[in-house]
Amino acid sequence: MTETARLQPGDAAPAFTLTDDAGAQVSLSDFAGAPVIVYFYPAALTPGCTKQACDFTSSYDDLKGAGYRVIGISPDKPAKLAKFREKESLSITLLSDPDKQVATAYGAYGEKKLYGRVSVGIIRSTFVIDSDGKVAEAQYNVKATGHVDRLIKKLDLG
Repeated sequence: MTETARLQPGDAAPAFTLTDDAGAQVSLSDFAGAPVIVYFYPAALTPGCTKQACDFTSSYDDLKGAGYRVIGISPDKPAKLAKFREKESLSITLLSDPDKQVATAYGAYGEKKLYGRVSVGIIRSTFVIDSDGKVAEAQYNVKATGHVDRLIKKLDLG
């Protein structure tokens, strides 16, 4: 498998329309004119992904106050995302990308190394998209723990 192209700051953010945990269609263009944090995670209801989603939720008021919206995208089906939202009381937008087309467009799907083993899957990644739809920040292979705090510092929000 070849490495998918990685986005760089200044690139246009790939447009998408995906289904959320309630079955509604959500598009990146729905957030036009406001900055958006889009992050990709491997699977709902797993320890690292839960930690990251809960960290985004606990920081959501601060992020929202600074104008940011947060979208978490995984290959999980909407029903599993709904369970994830309910079990963890998540306030962020959760979207389903079952065929991984959006993850691939963002360079967040491909070969990754875990404990020295190479596999193919979702690469935990975070993108800050500015109000003009351009990538302001592209972070690949992020660690679930502490990531949100580091991102908030980088965005100069805390």
